Amino acid sequence: MRASKPTRYFLLAFTVLGLALIYAPLALIVLNSFNSDTTFGWPPSAPTLRWWGRLLSDHGAVHALGTSVFVGVIAAAIALVFGTMAAFALARYRFFGRDTVSLLIILPIALPGIVTGIALNNAFRTILGINLGVATAIIAHATFCIVVVFNNVVARLRRLGSGLEEASADLGARGATTFRLVTFPMLRSALLAGGLLAFALSFDEIIVTTFTLGAGHQTLPIWILDNLFRPNQAPVVNVVAAVLIVVSIVPVYLAQRLSGDSASSGRL
Repeated sequence: MRASKPTRYFLLAFTVLGLALIYAPLALIVLNSFNSDTTFGWPPSAPTLRWWGRLLSDHGAVHALGTSVFVGVIAAAIALVFGTMAAFALARYRFFGRDTVSLLIILPIALPGIVTGIALNNAFRTILGINLGVATAIIAHATFCIVVVFNNVVARLRRLGSGLEEASADLGARGATTFRLVTFPMLRSALLAGGLLAFALSFDEIIVTTFTLGAGHQTLPIWILDNLFRPNQAPVVNVVAAVLIVVSIVPVYLAQRLSGDSASSGRL
């Protein structure tokens, strides 16, 4: 199907406008992180690295960054294990209630974050009697990060089929050997993509974190929220936001490249 020239121009203009609305504010944040004017007047005044230096000396921001990375890595690791196990169970086996289980696994990513946060807060504090902290935040993040890994792995398993695994079993290989030499190499890029996306999702999360992290701890998004309207902190917040943009783009870009490369390989 070939679109007419006016249609192509309209779609191009609409695409450019949409991308500008999304990315122009992000570019402004990065630009203001180098702006020496604390009022962020336009056009920007002389460039400076002063705010970046202040970020490095701000122990609260650095500690919050470390907490975000720690929570994101552990939550992504948990999601990789349980998401992969769930994907194998639903893609390779048939059992009663299979569709219901699939819905229950995917549901956390569809629920509003505030609902998930309140539910987990009540579960930890009221039902289980657990004090909120970093561990509870990791568990909370893992609940929705599992969905990302699950979707990546189950899609790959369905596309690959079970022919090679059955051939390996016919040749006498045990289940662990088949997984190590046949299944895992085919799933490697999907697992890495799912893990990167899970980390990015956890790193940026703020609503569920607010209800499950507890007092005395901060992730980077919460630190931004707490310091956004404090005097003289806006320039540093812009620097942190710029860091967040980069940290969020890298795993998403890598996951997209990995998914694209694996899809191309599957067609060969």
